[in-house]
Amino acid sequence: MNKQKGFTLIELVVVIIILGILAVTAAPKFINLQSDARASTLDGLKASLQGANSLVYSKAAIQGLDSKATATVIIDDKGDTDESNDVTVDAVYGYLNNASADLVKVLDIDTTSTSPEWTIVDTPTAVTTTITGAIIIHPGDKAPSDTAKCWVEYKHPAAKGAAPTYKVEDSGC
Repeated sequence: MNKQKGFTLIELVVVIIILGILAVTAAPKFINLQSDARASTLDGLKASLQGANSLVYSKAAIQGLDSKATATVIIDDKGDTDESNDVTVDAVYGYLNNASADLVKVLDIDTTSTSPEWTIVDTPTAVTTTITGAIIIHPGDKAPSDTAKCWVEYKHPAAKGAAPTYKVEDSGC
């Protein structure tokens, strides 16, 4: 007579219990990965904006525009005599103005495709009541609101010698 080999019911139950215990202890570490990734991406975008703004301020200082309340700073001189080829941004006391067109130029982010990676809101008071006088940049797939806060907030300086403000809001990512 052939003896059948296989697992007993008790062995299968023990394996299922062990897998359940592993799932319960490991799952919380992986569930929140998307939120953590978005928050890290926002921190990276803030750092990119700060770096770009430092370069814009340097260009403005070289051009003698760092003390003006409003100025147009040439950030890329094409090296020819045709000034219409130059890339410019609007600046306030040498730093980037709160304008989406200028932020797109210096950050080189996708805001126009059918599924944009980022969205810039020039007047965030229409979206959230907590921001005044600033501009926000948020992930394209995450609409901002007072309850879904997931953005980088930027505000140009208000006076000569002041620095711009940067704030990451990731409580709703």
